[in-house]
Amino acid sequence: MANILVTGGAGFIGGNFVHFWNARNPEDHVVVLDALTYAGNRSTIAGATNADLVEGDIRDQGLVEQLLRERDIATIVHFAAESHVDRSISGPDAFIDTNILGTNSLLKAARSVWLDGDGKEHRFHHISTDEVFGSLGNDDPAFSETTPYAPNSPYSASKAASDHLVRAYHHTYGLEVTTSNCSNNYGPYQYPEKLIPLFFLNALSGKPLPIYGDGMNVRDWLHVEDHCCGIEACLTKGQPGETYNIGGGAELPNMEVIDAICREVDRAFEEVAGLAERYPDAPAAKGGKSDSLKTFVTDRAGHDRRYAIDETKARGELGYSAAHGFDEGLRQTLRWYLDNEDWWRPLLTREA
Repeated sequence: MANILVTGGAGFIGGNFVHFWNARNPEDHVVVLDALTYAGNRSTIAGATNADLVEGDIRDQGLVEQLLRERDIATIVHFAAESHVDRSISGPDAFIDTNILGTNSLLKAARSVWLDGDGKEHRFHHISTDEVFGSLGNDDPAFSETTPYAPNSPYSASKAASDHLVRAYHHTYGLEVTTSNCSNNYGPYQYPEKLIPLFFLNALSGKPLPIYGDGMNVRDWLHVEDHCCGIEACLTKGQPGETYNIGGGAELPNMEVIDAICREVDRAFEEVAGLAERYPDAPAAKGGKSDSLKTFVTDRAGHDRRYAIDETKARGELGYSAAHGFDEGLRQTLRWYLDNEDWWRPLLTREA
């Protein structure tokens, strides 16, 4: 894997993976292909060495084939996707275009170069989500790799379709693929539309913390560095044609996550000098509590009640296990945002 193509590598999980791979494999050359849509950010990978950013669309099959041939690439790690459920509800077309058509275009390029061309040993790793499995009841067993697909949002439906395409290219054409279905990621460089960075930055600015429904929807939380470890294990130990569930072992109701964020914000104002001057609108800057900002809003349409990951297969076959406990990982993540305002502040200005 001396040369590796990372699609969506200027986004949240892809960008973390670029830094992770760079640190673990400093001699490898990483080519990042990213369309730099709203969630793509050059500064996310600015510090990565031996990595090149190519601004382009995964639907451009000719460009992908050119990169695979000219850079002598035999490994694709495919992150590029539209991933925000709320955006998929208000505008599903972009999710169909990127997640389904884009994945198909990548697969066609890989087939053309690797199978119809030089026939070299290769790997196409596809990053998916636990949302393709639908919603669990309180007493249902966690999602395994054999759980039937039952997507409930345009986002999860588009990811389910892309998963099926990846599987089909393996069974029909012999493309050497692996797929990983991950749970909710959190960590550095996450775009501030997602729950943890959104609520953290809202608490700093004294804005409402909008809680869908009763706040008791349950998710499994996975630190992005653990996810990167899981992907590395899929690439190095995973069997072609197989799928692996990658979880964080932290199944929590949203309300518990929100309460933990509020506690960490309040703790930071007690422990970090100068925060009250930097963020004077935060309740904690005035001796108040961040949880005073909690506001209940109408539930999201088609909101899945519970996700949970059974990672028995990944543990047994890949040796994967999450290293970050949620409390520790959350604290590290929030302190990262405090230390890297120059990364997230321009994103808020751009959104406004």
